[in-house]
Amino acid sequence: MVSLTADMSPLHPDRNLALELVRATEAASIRAVPFIGRGDKEAADGAAVDAMRAFFSTVDFDGTIVIGEGEKDNAPMLYNGERVGSGRGPQCDVAVDPIDGTSLTAAGRQNALSVIAVSDQGTMLDASSVFYMDKLVTGPAGVGVVDIRLPIGENIRLLAKALGKPVDEIVVSVLNRPRHEQLIADIREAGAGTRLMSDGDVAGGINAARHNARTDMCVGIGGSPEGIVTACAIKALGGHIQGVLIPRTDDEKQKGRDAGLHIDGTVYEADDLVKGKNTIFVATGVTDGQLVQGVRRDGDFIYTESVVLRGASGTLRRISSEHLTSKWL
Repeated sequence: MVSLTADMSPLHPDRNLALELVRATEAASIRAVPFIGRGDKEAADGAAVDAMRAFFSTVDFDGTIVIGEGEKDNAPMLYNGERVGSGRGPQCDVAVDPIDGTSLTAAGRQNALSVIAVSDQGTMLDASSVFYMDKLVTGPAGVGVVDIRLPIGENIRLLAKALGKPVDEIVVSVLNRPRHEQLIADIREAGAGTRLMSDGDVAGGINAARHNARTDMCVGIGGSPEGIVTACAIKALGGHIQGVLIPRTDDEKQKGRDAGLHIDGTVYEADDLVKGKNTIFVATGVTDGQLVQGVRRDGDFIYTESVVLRGASGTLRRISSEHLTSKWL
């Protein structure tokens, strides 16, 4: 078995899997451009899926999609359990979200991303049978300090002390959903500010963990697949992430139990979500956001911005690319 570490060795820079995968997120983002602001999120997602899948076949790795577009019968491409890559190279678990923020893309709003996360084979939690997860994400200052089991006000005060800043300078990202009305009220009651997100909690979690970002914490209930993807990035940033699965129905509870998941309020720590540090997270902007700029077309050229985070080395790289329009659109 070839490991991710071997593939990412400085001795083989021309076969750096992380940089190869950027081509797939770039392709997905560029293909989504004609659908930005057009109100058709399914068409945008379909174009991104097709492009990402086509580029996967050119990458030398043996990947199995743990988190994809759904089950095989409902997602003919990039479905859970699908094998991707050339079949040569490291064996990996793969999480994909061709567009994290399809509604954002359709509306022409900020923070839509194309995302791929990978880790060594057998290390990524398959939480697909339970759709929602309550999450708490911070940067390195929150490690060993905050805990999802504590009231949000206490976590805000603890993080503020660890960061050496007053509580009223703490900013917390939360998805703007009716289910979070009390959480938002509690954050504000504690004296902190909120940054309400309409969608795209992968970007929200990563921004909360980045050095010198505009937010300090990301909390609330979002997708469990997005939680696993975010964990891959947090491993590289040295941040803190915890999750609790939130089944919506008795049927979903049973599916979770059958899959061996903890659906009794058990807290999943970072190493429960993704084992080890051999993680790769790549994202390319579809629309502009705090993490990366969106795709920009200027005559004969298309410009993209991407980030590559590697858990093994703890690095975040930014990649700005220039593409010939004639090759794409």
